[in-house]
Amino acid sequence: MTLPRVIVHRGAAGLAPENTLAGIRAAAAAGASGVEFDVKLTADGHCIAFHDDRLDRTTDGRGAVAKRTLAEIARLDAGAYAGPAFAGERVPSLAAVLDQALALGLAIDMEIKPSPGREAETAHRALAEARRAWPPGTPPPLVTSFSEESLMVARDAAPDWPRGLNCLAVPGDWRTRLDRLGSATLACLHKRLRRPAVAAMRGAGVSVLAFTVDEPGRAVELFSWGVQTVITDVPDTILAAT
Repeated sequence: MTLPRVIVHRGAAGLAPENTLAGIRAAAAAGASGVEFDVKLTADGHCIAFHDDRLDRTTDGRGAVAKRTLAEIARLDAGAYAGPAFAGERVPSLAAVLDQALALGLAIDMEIKPSPGREAETAHRALAEARRAWPPGTPPPLVTSFSEESLMVARDAAPDWPRGLNCLAVPGDWRTRLDRLGSATLACLHKRLRRPAVAAMRGAGVSVLAFTVDEPGRAVELFSWGVQTVITDVPDTILAAT
């Protein structure tokens, strides 16, 4: 599959509040052509763009995301932690993030990031909502996850959409796992990637992504190994160097 060489992590987490519409706009303004964001469920089953299981780090709320309704989360400030210029930024719905990214012409890496115990439910709802919103004739997003259960749901719910497995380290049985999931890509923590593993996966037709790459020299090295895409918080820095 064709992937951007640079995908912005959590909607430009190094330039704006992560997983927000401000971040999506910042990614595009920095010249990126692809953006990654996380999808999680509220207590009442709505899809939002959010990474952590708890609200505490990136909002003025407290407690588990899975125990708060969409209405409760929509009232929270999700921008002030990143600086006063972003105060008042809200946690966006999946629909709002898709609309913003598509309007800006960005390729999408939609990561299913379920709260514990909600792996299948999150994937079901996210895929259903994304497919309803997707414009006919537009290249589909890449659907990724660390959860193999979520990816199996995605495989069955949207067999024509590409999938990717995320890993902290390349598993020894990567070929078996990717075949079972029907995954076209494997994304790995860049510090744990090694050149021979990249060569083996590329030789098997797997697209290799590396995260989170914020040093230009490392990005250049990874590209020289055959890594197709780096995922970064600082797209302006990486794009300028590569």
